[in-house]
Amino acid sequence: MPRILVVDDDRETCRFMDELLQGRGREIEVAHTPQEAMALAGAGGFDLVVSDINLNAELSGLDLLRAFKRADPRLEVVLVSGFGTLDTAIEAVRAGAFDYVSKPFDIVEVKETVERALRRRAQPADGVTAPEAVEAVPADGIIGRSRGMLAVYKQIAHATGSDAPVLVTGETGTGKELIARAIHRHSRRGNRPFVPVNCASLAENLLESELFGHVRGSFTGAVGDKKGVFEQADGGTIFLDEIGETTPAVQVRLLRVLELGEVRPVGASRVLTVNVRVVAATNRDLERAVREGTFRQDLYYRLNVIRIMVPPLRERRDDVPLIAAHVLRESAGASSSRPRALAPPALAALMSYPWPGNVRELQNVLERLALDASGNAIEVEDLPAVFRERPPARVEDTLFTGLPSLEEMEKRYLAHVLEVLKGNRSRAAEVLGIDRRTLYRMMERFGMDRDGTES
Repeated sequence: MPRILVVDDDRETCRFMDELLQGRGREIEVAHTPQEAMALAGAGGFDLVVSDINLNAELSGLDLLRAFKRADPRLEVVLVSGFGTLDTAIEAVRAGAFDYVSKPFDIVEVKETVERALRRRAQPADGVTAPEAVEAVPADGIIGRSRGMLAVYKQIAHATGSDAPVLVTGETGTGKELIARAIHRHSRRGNRPFVPVNCASLAENLLESELFGHVRGSFTGAVGDKKGVFEQADGGTIFLDEIGETTPAVQVRLLRVLELGEVRPVGASRVLTVNVRVVAATNRDLERAVREGTFRQDLYYRLNVIRIMVPPLRERRDDVPLIAAHVLRESAGASSSRPRALAPPALAALMSYPWPGNVRELQNVLERLALDASGNAIEVEDLPAVFRERPPARVEDTLFTGLPSLEEMEKRYLAHVLEVLKGNRSRAAEVLGIDRRTLYRMMERFGMDRDGTES
């Protein structure tokens, strides 16, 4: 009989989790304070602990994690947070947390996480050792507490423990290089070079020289030997930004580096062996590029070992106030002045804006406002015309910004059902309570293929 301990100082949350996790002969116990939970740690006997991170000033969920792991290294612990940061995500994963989920709860996510944790708990205990404690780490300039950013933090935390290639995808301005730098900084290569290259900024012959180096006389203007960035980054990390803009010739050479760890400088007969981790980023749809034949499939598979998708700012509008406060503080510090505040109507206008340029655009707007706005507070009248021309917004309206429409929810649920049923459309129609013709029309309306994926 699996025993689960739920730890949260909010009684309603404990009651909700108790009801959610009941079933299959499980025994659920509840602790409303970390002290209660700590008293149970020594007694042992639990298979899973689900604990909030932010409990009280004396003990946190991370403290409980370490205590329970010391008492029983095989115990699985799932941490829950409504105020997640990259710091806590990395610390939780490195300290041995099974997973890290966010509030408000996604019921399906919580149930699936608990099932996975209990399955792993049931596996043999060969080679399990207690994790080492780690110190807190800085947040690397990545700001956000939304559900989407908590997922990114968790992916970064897992990526830091590996040397596997990472593919970071997201729109322009979402902070993909910050993600790459965070992975490097907190990995075992953190004290070695981090070398970024923008693959879209150089012509093919110059990019090859930049990446792999060249020998004197290999082309016009090559007046001496030059080390490429792969050689410069030996032992560290190379960040290949805009990887989707590379030519087929460069892609072939990149594939060789990833497969064999070998680079050949332009015009050289010798081959160099390098030990470099590759983090690549793109704002393009590489799957589509593979289908269209403009990006090598084998290189895509080599790069896409660990995938981190950075959400656009319009899908995490709750992070706008956090980012705005940070940028305004930084701007004030640079000019040795008092930080400006955002008046509520101005903040509402910023939160309702779609931000096509994402965080980079928000940062640029705020830096200008910090210099140009009059008075201590930034008012709507201080905002650029594009914000003033939009319908007036209220702060309370932003409570619902970023939430999916009913049509989007319908689409997501249909895709989920088809995925669970492995594309069995007859069974999907039965589960959804509709006939197959209606199912086909829905799939066609949402642009889905036969298996439920978007075409």
